[in-house]
Amino acid sequence: MFKGLCRAACLLLLLPAVSGPSPVSGAARPNIVLVLVDDLESGTLGNFPNITHHLVRQGTSFERFFVTNSWCCPSRSSILRSQYVHSHGVLTNTAPEGGFEKFHRNGLERSTIGTWMQAAGYRTGLMGKFLNHYPGQATEPTYVPPGWNDWRVPVRNLYEEYGYRLNENGTLVDYGWAERDYLSDVLAGKVRDFVTAAADQPFFLYLAPIAPHNPANPAVRHAGAFPGAQAPRTPNFNQLDVSAEPQWLRALPAVSEQAIDRIDERYRARLRAMLGVDDLVGSVIATLRETGKLDDTYIFFASDNGFHLGSHRLKQGKTTPFEEAIRVPLVVRGPGVPAGATVRELTATVDLGPTFAELGGAGVPVFAEGRSLTPFLRGQPPGRWRKNVLIEFNRPLNRMSARQTPVPDYKALRTADHTFVRYDTGETQLYDLNQDPYQLRNLAGTAPIPLVLNLQARLTGMQTCSGPSCRVADLRE
Repeated sequence: MFKGLCRAACLLLLLPAVSGPSPVSGAARPNIVLVLVDDLESGTLGNFPNITHHLVRQGTSFERFFVTNSWCCPSRSSILRSQYVHSHGVLTNTAPEGGFEKFHRNGLERSTIGTWMQAAGYRTGLMGKFLNHYPGQATEPTYVPPGWNDWRVPVRNLYEEYGYRLNENGTLVDYGWAERDYLSDVLAGKVRDFVTAAADQPFFLYLAPIAPHNPANPAVRHAGAFPGAQAPRTPNFNQLDVSAEPQWLRALPAVSEQAIDRIDERYRARLRAMLGVDDLVGSVIATLRETGKLDDTYIFFASDNGFHLGSHRLKQGKTTPFEEAIRVPLVVRGPGVPAGATVRELTATVDLGPTFAELGGAGVPVFAEGRSLTPFLRGQPPGRWRKNVLIEFNRPLNRMSARQTPVPDYKALRTADHTFVRYDTGETQLYDLNQDPYQLRNLAGTAPIPLVLNLQARLTGMQTCSGPSCRVADLRE
């Protein structure tokens, strides 16, 4: 009986999705490119000329765009499936409760943005990082998940950007340490081949360079860039007073001068590594222009999570519910997208899949929990829009992995005005973002009780939602 129930559930996941609306640009279906970088915080795009000129100035920026989890694999799983973490169940970066192995073991790859777009007639490609610890012990190194016509994904040494191995459509190819082997440059060549081969068929490309993830190795040509750059000295940099904060934050020592120097070094390395991504974006734009496809292509630029560089006493890292970790850049350019515009409504990574589907006329499965961003791409605010974004975090069971973060499990609610966090320890955080944008004053113990009860109820509604009900819970005020 149990096997029969499992078989029935799996069949439901594979049922054809409901047809989506026609593309924004009209009858001809557009091409779509998602450039997803790794660990890039908000506020840095002005350092990169191609991204600034071709995307920010020519497109629309989403000022309040949030991740579902400020860690790579859970966040990327949400992008692939348009589900919050409690729904897709990929809780961390590592097995058994997370990583590629959990994604694969649960059969989640059978329905992703790749399969949706492929079923709609798109030629699909995934190049760069897929999910943490792919291919792991769950599959062969040559394994290619369903939904992808062109697969160019590292299976070894991906974070080094040199000396890595790519699974190229089931063939393993080694790259060395020569300047020409730099991963972002190699991906640029693969993109050129992919776009050229697409001919008249519309394409969907998920392009995932590694930068600025540690160790943030730059291309040789960028090794001396940003010589005097310093990490931003925001008011919460090396936060002085943590007396009202949860125990995990109170336990962090103030950052020493030597550690601040290392933070600045890391910041410079990250900027240098991102110059390789900037060149990649420039190459993508040039390829699209040369092939006559630029005017028919939407380009999305985003990050899987943010990064701390001294804020709130965190010398580096993510996994927190603070703005530095959960708010990331999103910029979109394409046919009909207002140039130089800014969207201030609450948006999230779960919205990417439904947006791609609507643009391409693809079906969206019933389990999807995000909202299409296409009204904003027309410059038209939607009639009703979300009031709540859910952020979830689970510590890994693996002790070695757990050392990467001091943060206990939590559920967090981000609204237009507040961040409310509920830890499994019983501790809470509440910040008034209008009065305290740098989140220096935890009001959980002093805020009016009606406000706290309202935020608690909204958070509970979000963390228990599933499928379409999430688009009801996210409207609650």
